[in-house]
Amino acid sequence: MYKYLNLTIATTVFAVGKYTRFLRDFLETAEQHYMVGFKVHYYIFTDQPKEVPEVALAPGRELSVILVPKFNRWQEISLRRMEIIQTAIEERIHKEADYIYCLDVDMKFHNRWGPEVLGSLVAALHPWFYHSNREIFTYERRPSSTAYIPIEQGDFYYMAAAFGGRIEDVHKLTKTCRENLEVDKSIDLEAVWQEESHFNWYLLYRKPTKLLSPEYMWDDFKKGQPSEIKIIRFSAIIKNNAEVREYA
Repeated sequence: MYKYLNLTIATTVFAVGKYTRFLRDFLETAEQHYMVGFKVHYYIFTDQPKEVPEVALAPGRELSVILVPKFNRWQEISLRRMEIIQTAIEERIHKEADYIYCLDVDMKFHNRWGPEVLGSLVAALHPWFYHSNREIFTYERRPSSTAYIPIEQGDFYYMAAAFGGRIEDVHKLTKTCRENLEVDKSIDLEAVWQEESHFNWYLLYRKPTKLLSPEYMWDDFKKGQPSEIKIIRFSAIIKNNAEVREYA
């Protein structure tokens, strides 16, 4: 249904500090499985442009490198991501694409991730919480934060490693999250999971129009493959978080 609409799908990826090591696998597996047959424009946000590998791209697909500051803490990357995506949408992406998907770089594609994911506002269930009751979701529980979600509220816990949708809808999401992050910062408060906490707050009040199952957002740290997950399409790879999050 989307094939003949001449769509371009923007795909933002942050590869900063030691996370640049994951970029080749991400891009090479994306070229095998991600939106195959569609026009894709990768936007690589990095503090080390020379570390961006040369990867053969299919016809109609391109890659742009956008320089971002070097961050001292991994949390700062999380805190600034919404702001950087918002700015990129306003400055160029709104003129160059129809949809935008924001994906983490420490991931690999394993099977087809196609146009079935397209929607106005798309979010993915967190693979560690999709069986859980909302009382144990790791929402921000402090009322002083703009990301606060009371214990009796919440539908799902969404993973901010994969989200997207129409340009205008993702722009509203990133703009609101950035503004709320800045309010928290003004009172020296940092939500428990940085931008993911604000992302979950936003989706509590503005429901996703499409919800992706954990097969679209898996985690290789989870042992085994549950019977309800028939195929793993995209997953976070096993790594030493303490080691890759060192930026000094």
